[in-house]
Amino acid sequence: MAHTELGDALLILARSAIGEKFGRPATAAAHDALAQPGATFVTLTQQGQLRGCIGSLEAHRALGHDVRENALAAAFRDPRFPPLAAGEFETTRVEVSLLTPAVAMTFVDETDFMAQLRPGVDGIVFQYGRHRSTFLPQVWESLPDPELFMQQLKRKAGLPPNFWHESVTIARYEVTKWKEAR
Repeated sequence: MAHTELGDALLILARSAIGEKFGRPATAAAHDALAQPGATFVTLTQQGQLRGCIGSLEAHRALGHDVRENALAAAFRDPRFPPLAAGEFETTRVEVSLLTPAVAMTFVDETDFMAQLRPGVDGIVFQYGRHRSTFLPQVWESLPDPELFMQQLKRKAGLPPNFWHESVTIARYEVTKWKEAR
């Protein structure tokens, strides 16, 4: 199945990009989709705990390049964590999320927006002026309550949890994700 093959290729590229920084040989991965524009997030975990997550919300470069760059950023430039150490590499699990294009939502107020929200399905991009944040759909696993989900997303944007303004814009997207079996 091409879908599984794409996921395997993305996981190989992400792990290989990080491994190369630790002197490991590069691992080749091939799939026709890797040359096409794509937007990914690479999430790193250790024992089920977040260790890094960086990505692209818009497809602005080839999918293969995007996943490699986001893997390196998640491992070495996520400001929430110190750079990944060589000794952590083997115990770090890689997950790659391939995003659909974000679609702007139309709503009259926060209540209307909340009624349209699809828990477990929607990744959300929240924006107000220069404040912007996103949560992948996977965040619903740890924040299944829609109100708490949105409160944390607003906090991530640097706003109070109950903030709302008529100028808020929100877009939603979905992901296909692949996780290493480690």
